[in-house]
Amino acid sequence: MSVNRREVRESVFILTFEKMFRDDSPDDIIAVAEEIGDLTLNDEVIHNFKGIVEKADELDGVIMRFSDKRSIIRIPKINLALLRLAIYEARYDDKVPINVAISEAVALAGKYAQEADIAFINGVLGAYSRSDEAQSV
Repeated sequence: MSVNRREVRESVFILTFEKMFRDDSPDDIIAVAEEIGDLTLNDEVIHNFKGIVEKADELDGVIMRFSDKRSIIRIPKINLALLRLAIYEARYDDKVPINVAISEAVALAGKYAQEADIAFINGVLGAYSRSDEAQSV
């Protein structure tokens, strides 16, 4: 069965969001997801999820630098998960151009987040994409 990139990204997002509420290891969260069976779980999903967890502090640092309206602790977890995913893809996935990472994060925000959050996510990611930091990655 062929899995498209959007399904991979959505599964990574859901796992990342779940991790924000649990102290369990990434492997434990993946095991629970396997038991439930609702998510796409392949090597790419697992690799990206574990990468986001491993680099969460770095990703949050980027988010803090480009979120001039909210401190990291005031960003809703769903938005934080989307921002982490998009910045991770832009920085560490050579197959995903930054404009695609942004577009896909905004699309997921449209599905999972509040309307006002979509503009916030787009704004943070847009500011990041225009920065020297994003250009040097």
